[in-house]
Amino acid sequence: MTIELSRPRSPESHHSHRDVTGGWLRPAVFGAMDGLVSNFALIAGVVGAAGAGRAAVLAGFAGLAAGAFSMAAGEYTSVKSQTELMRAEIAVERRELARNPVGERAELAALYRSRGLDADLARRVAEGLSADPEQALRVHVREELGVDPDDLPSPYLAAGSSFCAFATGALVPLVPFLFGASGLVAAVVLSVLGLFGFGAAVAVMTARPWWLGGLRQLALGVGAATVTFGLGNLLGVAMS
Repeated sequence: MTIELSRPRSPESHHSHRDVTGGWLRPAVFGAMDGLVSNFALIAGVVGAAGAGRAAVLAGFAGLAAGAFSMAAGEYTSVKSQTELMRAEIAVERRELARNPVGERAELAALYRSRGLDADLARRVAEGLSADPEQALRVHVREELGVDPDDLPSPYLAAGSSFCAFATGALVPLVPFLFGASGLVAAVVLSVLGLFGFGAAVAVMTARPWWLGGLRQLALGVGAATVTFGLGNLLGVAMS
């Protein structure tokens, strides 16, 4: 009778990473925070100067619209310019690979030698990667420019994320006045909850303590609103 001994299987490693280069997280986070803080501060300043009512609603909507469109336009221009620069540098690398393939292959081999491979293995790896021109281009771009040519940031995604996030954040302190609030209390409560919640959510996404992110964003937002309310109040007194 033959007895087969089963070999222990090595554990398989399966893990995935979140998208960190798609161009949406930064404008979305920045837009939401900026929308909430800036509109909260703007409304607080108007209420401090003229009191709650129609003026606060008009100011809130004006701040929401102006800020959302401004953020979207700025993000689109910024990311579009960055992407165009990346594409221009990728085109330079493509031309260089076509013009001087031997030199580019030697450059790649030297890079792998600097990372610990012996000269023969580094040469063979460089030759293998360079056999396919498109694969060679991807490798050179990643190693020399630090970007993935197949996953460049989208200016449309950045602009859309920024617009929606800013509008969402800016709407938070405005909601109580749409229902006839006569003071800042309800807006302050909603804004405090929103600031802490946004800060905590971002901290969780970036693997940091949620309470620390929430408190930090809360302190920044309340500080900005307090200063603006005080200035508005002084202006209202001076103009009365």
